[in-house]
Amino acid sequence: MSAPANSKPEVIQAKPLPHPWRWVFAIAVLGLFVWFFYGAATNEAYGWDTYFKYLFDTRIANAAVHTLGLTIGAMLLGVILGAIVAVLRMSPNPVLRSVSWFYLWIFRGTPVYVQLVFWGLLGSIYQSINLGFAEIDLDSLLSNLFLLAIIGLGMNEAAYMAEIVRAGIQAVPEGQAEASRALGMSWWMTMRRTILPQAMRIIIPPTGNELISMLKTTSLVIAIPYSLELYGRSMDIANELFEPVPMLLVAATWYLAITSLLMVGQHYLEQYYSKGATRTLTTRQLAALADAEGVPPANIRVTGTESEEER
Repeated sequence: MSAPANSKPEVIQAKPLPHPWRWVFAIAVLGLFVWFFYGAATNEAYGWDTYFKYLFDTRIANAAVHTLGLTIGAMLLGVILGAIVAVLRMSPNPVLRSVSWFYLWIFRGTPVYVQLVFWGLLGSIYQSINLGFAEIDLDSLLSNLFLLAIIGLGMNEAAYMAEIVRAGIQAVPEGQAEASRALGMSWWMTMRRTILPQAMRIIIPPTGNELISMLKTTSLVIAIPYSLELYGRSMDIANELFEPVPMLLVAATWYLAITSLLMVGQHYLEQYYSKGATRTLTTRQLAALADAEGVPPANIRVTGTESEEER
């Protein structure tokens, strides 16, 4: 005998299958971790006395401040320049598109260490720039290694940020821009109020990863050479003590601490720009998936409501 048409289907009670070997594997992995950390804690080659002595040394703390300055300065330059290159990549002008593509080809196709070495040697290549009516001396500019490090890291980062920004902008449906133009918004207002707020949900996560990566990439500015950042200062102290292992652990600890703070900031920034975003299908979306007549399936429970934009 068939069930009445208006009766609700019974709730399925799903029971997970037992997986005892997963617990065996988990215990084995945990045992390996405990064995490794115990062995490292009791190994005198790590130089734990030197590690704790120099962990909060003022020279290391100042180097961490320099590292943060390099990271923030290079990322600001990379984001601004990357946004400009992204706009050029989407320009209808073939010359601008070609120039932006050439920029990406150069800075993404060569190692950042090689680029930083070149920036360090730039002072021996260009001493001045002759404009015909005036001559600009570059000695004071190119002798500032901190500024050269920011420029070198920032221009390399811009090549990657350009693709991130371009992907975020292109992910926004074209109908959003068309609706904004229909409401009389200018191009800048459309970008500021419509396109960028939606694109930021896509741009922020990879940008946060790039920021964390930039923090660690600052260790390569020793190629300029600029040695006042965290890795360079740690190696200077290690060369004085002839103990590289504990000083490497000191640098790694500071990198981990700063990275953890940046990850927390990235989390809250992602939450801020994800306001209004939901994965729950609305009634209209469920109806469109059900059939052309707009009747949701009988076994689907509608939990969301239509937003004002969909109305």
